Formats: sequence, structure tokens, C-alpha cells
Amino acid sequence: QVQLVESGGGLVQPGGSLRLSCTASGFTFSNYAMSWYRRAPGKERELVATITTGGRTNYADSLKGRFTISRVNAENTVYLQMNSLKPEGTAVYYCKAVWLHTFWGQGTQVTVSS
Repeated sequence: QVQLVESGGGLVQPGGSLRLSCTASGFTFSNYAMSWYRRAPGKERELVATITTGGRTNYADSLKGRFTISRVNAENTVYLQMNSLKPEGTAVYYCKAVWLHTFWGQGTQVTVSS
């Protein structure tokens, strides 16, 4: 059974940091490009960051320098380090796996508020 399970979300103050994790099972993780997306209240889902099987990364322009995506294939896990968080970063964050198939996780809530 394919699963992507996100964790690490929560409430953080503006300027704070969080690290999200997404652990995969049921497929060959190392063959898949991995991405993080987010959906803010009342907005469309948007791409946050992508990491290829070879480790090449890409970020939304507005997040470059503050967010870092990484993967550890031995752990079947992709991470998203989020620094200097802003209130507009409040959203549900999802991970996505893409190769022969596309898989989505259920999401984890991040709330940036004082």
C-alpha cells in the first residue's frame, strides 16, 4: 500500500522555523522526484519546492533562501526546512511523489501567527 505521511507541522511565531518530514512507503522512493506544495486558506495549491532523484532542487521564487528541500533515500524521507516564516506561510503543506505514478500525502497544517 502506497503511503506518504507528512509530519512536523504546527504553530510557529513569525520569524520562526519548522522542519517538515514526509516518509514514503509502498514504492521505490529513490526513483521518484519529490515535491512540497502548500494550500493557503482561500487560495490555490502552489508548488513550494522540488528535488529530483539526482538531488537537483528548485524553489518558488518567493521562498528562495528561506526554504530548503532535501531527501534521504535510505530513510525514504523528504524534508522541508522552513526558516524566517511569515504569516502568509500559513497553509496545509503536502508532499508529492512523481515518476511512473503520482502520489500525494494527506498534508500537515502549518500556522504562522503570534
